[in-house]
Amino acid sequence: MIACYFDLRITFISCGWGGSATDARVLQSAMMTGFRVPEGKFYLVDGGYANTQSFLAPYRGVRYHLKEFGHGHARPQNHMELFNHRHAILRNHVERSLGILKKRFQFFMLAHCIQSRTK
Repeated sequence: MIACYFDLRITFISCGWGGSATDARVLQSAMMTGFRVPEGKFYLVDGGYANTQSFLAPYRGVRYHLKEFGHGHARPQNHMELFNHRHAILRNHVERSLGILKKRFQFFMLAHCIQSRTK
């Protein structure tokens, strides 16, 4: 789990969980070890998390991934698709943060390769 601002500053990382750990379990552990959502703020989260006042998850069963919207040809058809489309665009900041982190610290990639071989 990683939390970051839109300017790519990472504010929290929880690592070391296996792929079988649920997002809810990882979040619960993070909250028990000091992770907090600032008052009046919220985090965008993926579909594995619950939608709460502090965490905004995308609508389920509705187009989400940017590839599903094509290159501007398939515009969002309703408010749920519009929300999911904007959610996906904003979540790209998290993906960029992870990419920068992995590029800067190559051992993250090594750990991923080792973990993948053991599964």
